[in-house]
This record gives sequence, structure tokens and C-alpha cells, in this order.
Amino acid sequence: PMSKSHDLVRSLYTAFAAGDVPTFLSKLHADLVWNEAEGFPFADRNPYALPQLVEGVFGRVLAEWPDFQVVVGELAGGPEVVTMFGRYRGTHAKSKKKLDAQVAHTWWVRDGMVVRFQQMVDTAAVARSRG
Repeated sequence: PMSKSHDLVRSLYTAFAAGDVPTFLSKLHADLVWNEAEGFPFADRNPYALPQLVEGVFGRVLAEWPDFQVVVGELAGGPEVVTMFGRYRGTHAKSKKKLDAQVAHTWWVRDGMVVRFQQMVDTAAVARSRG
């Protein structure tokens, strides 16, 4: 059971990295509750529901860091709650400053789908990159 939830979470990062929005969204439950970290620029619309997610989070992230990537590190926990410890990397479109921030994402899994997401990130590093 634990490896199934880890595989689900890994598949989300793979789809995101490939820009495969339909596959990413197909793994999110209709009742999804998505929260960005307090102090992160896009926490202004928390909590996100499914329809707002692509434009409200991903669209705004990629507008600021066109080369944005999530470097996936350790996956811990499961089967119902999985946390990914990794990094955000990219170059800010306006400031040209590098982003290299420690991040943790917690995913709640139910019936093979993600029902809840919580981002925790080094918001000071994010702010420095934004200039």
C-alpha cells in the first residue's frame, strides 16, 4: 500500500515536469483542497479547488520562473499521507535571480487519488529570487 501512494506522488511530479496537465489533474480528487505555504506569493487564493489550480498556481509560477522545476528528493510516510522533501529551482523572469529553495510537499491520498495538498517552502529564498 505504501509503495502505491509513493508511486502516485512520483507520477504527479513526472507529469508536472513533462508539462502533462491532463495526467496531473487526472490524479486529483474532485474534492481536492490545495494550500500553498503562508508567505508564498500565491497563497493569496488559498485554499485552491481543482478548477483554479492550473491558472492560479501553475500559471503564475511559470510566468515568474519560466524554467521552474521541482527537484524531487525523499518521499516519506504513506499510505494515506506522503511527504516529499526536495527543492524548487529556476530563474526569475524579471530579476534574473536564481531560485534554489528547500521545499516539502505533503499529499493526502484516498482511494488512489490526492484529496489534499500542503506546500511548505523557504519563502525567504523565494522572495530573494523575486528581487
